[in-house]
Amino acid sequence: MMNVIQYLEQNPALVTLLKEQKASLIGISAVEQKAIIDAFNNEIDLEGGIWN
Repeated sequence: MMNVIQYLEQNPALVTLLKEQKASLIGISAVEQKAIIDAFNNEIDLEGGIWN
């Protein structure tokens, strides 16, 4: 799972495709995929929030 997350960090365009449901992660359950997408959404929110 960690390798998948690292790959997505290096390829943010793929994260966008996952969010738009134009791509999926083979071998990753729907629940895990949703958790990964949610994590990337939260990461983006933190960058633009009061944490900076």
